[in-house]
Amino acid sequence: MKRAFRWLPAVIWMAVIFYMSHQSGDDLHTLLPWFQTFFPWMESFNWGHFALYFILAATFYWALLPRSAAWSGKALAVALCVLYGLTDEYHQSFVPGREPDLLDIRNDGIGAALAMLLLAWPPLERFVRRVSG
Repeated sequence: MKRAFRWLPAVIWMAVIFYMSHQSGDDLHTLLPWFQTFFPWMESFNWGHFALYFILAATFYWALLPRSAAWSGKALAVALCVLYGLTDEYHQSFVPGREPDLLDIRNDGIGAALAMLLLAWPPLERFVRRVSG
């Protein structure tokens, strides 16, 4: 039961991503525009995908513990994020004003990979393991 409970944050966060993906293109242009203000050279970088999949990777890390403590588990978390990103892009093809974009999948993968690198930092990894019991 404890193992199944660990998946709850990931499932909830995937539902958040699904909800965000179902918003029309016009609705989304009002979200996170301030990133371009601070990082104008990264105009083509979709910070929304980066942030959403950074968090998704962390929830997968939590769900996969203790397996995710190894690099193979971290790679699995990133792979699951990219796989979900592919389904997300497919879903967007049915939403008015949205279309699939390979660069979004790239940003999903970058966000997930950076989350795993952060969680590989020994003090943070020890903390997460201690909290997870």
